[in-house]
Amino acid sequence: MQTLEIISINLWSILISLANLVILFLIVKKFLYKPVKKVLAERKSEIDNKYQEAEDAKLSAQKDKEDWENKMQSANQQANDIIKNAEKSAEVRKDAIIEDANEKAKTIIRRAENEAELEKQKAKESIKKEITDVSTALAEKMLEREIKEEDHKALIDTFLNEVGDE
Repeated sequence: MQTLEIISINLWSILISLANLVILFLIVKKFLYKPVKKVLAERKSEIDNKYQEAEDAKLSAQKDKEDWENKMQSANQQANDIIKNAEKSAEVRKDAIIEDANEKAKTIIRRAENEAELEKQKAKESIKKEITDVSTALAEKMLEREIKEEDHKALIDTFLNEVGDE
């Protein structure tokens, strides 16, 4: 019988292959694994730094947004206060203008009443004088005698004063 050399197991060949594998593993570990691990650690560190920067930027943006909202709220409150103050000022100004107009109207009315009273007095005096003149002329014609005009006017004035007082 013949032996199959193809299927045969050579122990030395296996041991040398295993030794080559261990040496190759140690070489790869020494020259590749540690540097690759170092590069991966650096990349992980960079990525972690980027994530931390992004988180810091997000927190900063959130804080800026809150500050902006507070400032907008404060600005709105100030605008409302300014509007309220302007409305109060306008109301006070309106009241002052109305009061001033009322005072001027009262003054004009008093002045007009005084002028009307003076005109009334002048008209009374004028009417008294005309009545006196007419009465004098009428009395002269009726009596046709000589009475002094001054005495006659004095009598008529006395009569008119008594009538005016009543």
